[in-house]
Amino acid sequence: MPSQKIAPSILSADFSRLAEHIEMVASEADLLHVDVMDGHFVPNLTIGPPVVASLRARTELFLDCHLMVDNPGVLLAGFADAGADRCIVHIELGDPRPLFDELRERGVGVGLTLNPETAVDTVLPYLAEIDLLLIMSVHPGFGGQKFIPDALDKVRAARAVIDEGNLPVEIEIDGGIQEQTAPLAAAAGVDILVAGSAIFHADDPLAAARGIRSAAWPNGNGK
Repeated sequence: MPSQKIAPSILSADFSRLAEHIEMVASEADLLHVDVMDGHFVPNLTIGPPVVASLRARTELFLDCHLMVDNPGVLLAGFADAGADRCIVHIELGDPRPLFDELRERGVGVGLTLNPETAVDTVLPYLAEIDLLLIMSVHPGFGGQKFIPDALDKVRAARAVIDEGNLPVEIEIDGGIQEQTAPLAAAAGVDILVAGSAIFHADDPLAAARGIRSAAWPNGNGK
């Protein structure tokens, strides 16, 4: 059976109360999604290894770091030392295998992702070499965007290859995930739902995370 997980995205949390917000949703979170932006690859600037190190000191949750940066190779050592459990890199930057090799050498999980305008065929040849494929269902760089339905076709294509090859690869989706879109993603074959504003901008973030899980997996197959 595929895994069925909720990953709150700290991009939408209050950074002045980050540890508090993480603790608020920890009982319903399977991992934390950490968006790293450099202001070049995407038009926004967020956090780096020092914040990840601070998170690592405050939580045992799996830290999934999405590197939306021009040159991830110069950052991998820093994120590994900071306690990142996995780093996700972009196929748009070129051949990702050298990055995969370094991550493996450092004991960090390997993720690969693609932007909405990038064809899914570009990542399929690498599925046997990664732990996670992240399908972006919004344009990366900002939270709170509207879900792009075409992302589900990419999920289905990847799911078919993963299942046919019996590959130990999880599929994650990020962007516009809330109670209405979560069931669509789950039905397409997603294992991990990333949600930011739908959780942290809700009056009750814990209840919001629980609601997304219940909407996606109503038969109770999630946490």
